Amino acid sequence: MNATDTGRGAEAAGPVVRMEKVNKHYGPLHVLQDIELEVARGEVVVVLGPSGSGKSTLCRTINRLEPVDDGAIYIDGVKLPEEGKALARLRADVGMVFQSFNLFAHKSILENVTLGPIKVKGMRKDEAEKLAMELLTRVGVANQKDKLPAQLSGGQQQRVAIARALAMRPKVMLFDEPTSALDPEMIQEVLDTMVGLAQEGMTMIVVTHEMGFARKAADRVVFMADGAIVEQAAPQEFFTNPQSDRAKDFLGKLITN
Repeated sequence: MNATDTGRGAEAAGPVVRMEKVNKHYGPLHVLQDIELEVARGEVVVVLGPSGSGKSTLCRTINRLEPVDDGAIYIDGVKLPEEGKALARLRADVGMVFQSFNLFAHKSILENVTLGPIKVKGMRKDEAEKLAMELLTRVGVANQKDKLPAQLSGGQQQRVAIARALAMRPKVMLFDEPTSALDPEMIQEVLDTMVGLAQEGMTMIVVTHEMGFARKAADRVVFMADGAIVEQAAPQEFFTNPQSDRAKDFLGKLITN
């Protein structure tokens, strides 16, 4: 199954994600400042920046895990509502993979992947299981389908989390530091899965510290600092010729560490 061919129905012609003048405060801290961002269908955007720059908060506002103070966010041309059933429906179009895998500990791997399609999408159990097995095969863990999450390695659990998000047939996938909780030897298997998704045309927004992934898979790098988007460019341009002092400082520290 191709990520670009997941039975989504009618799609708007414009960007899959659009953020307009989005602001977010935590008390006196202004964590998102007038964020303007568009992500085109099939585009892979990697969000980079120092700790505390607002990257994860930006990711979490796109499906309303974090409410915003003002501004608007659109998914495939539809404005994200504040709450209720309309929000739940639109949220189903936005897959999210977290630092921690957030799998249901007492359900099997297969059950973890089929739960959303059955409960939210109303899919028949046999259809959901067929889809789940396709996705688990695609991320390389089909042979683990009857195990519980605790019986899998961290890298395997994160790949199940990716399959679970894909099972909802989302229009965009959000990844919030998906490898930061993994042991070094497990990071590459998750990144390889993500590169495969990118190559298949899945629209992706990825918050990560993995510069190799950004260079290999991103169409665009968005660099954040102090809650604002400071600059954005194609990976080659960003890594070889950053325009802002903040980006130069950020990349300089990466090279020296």
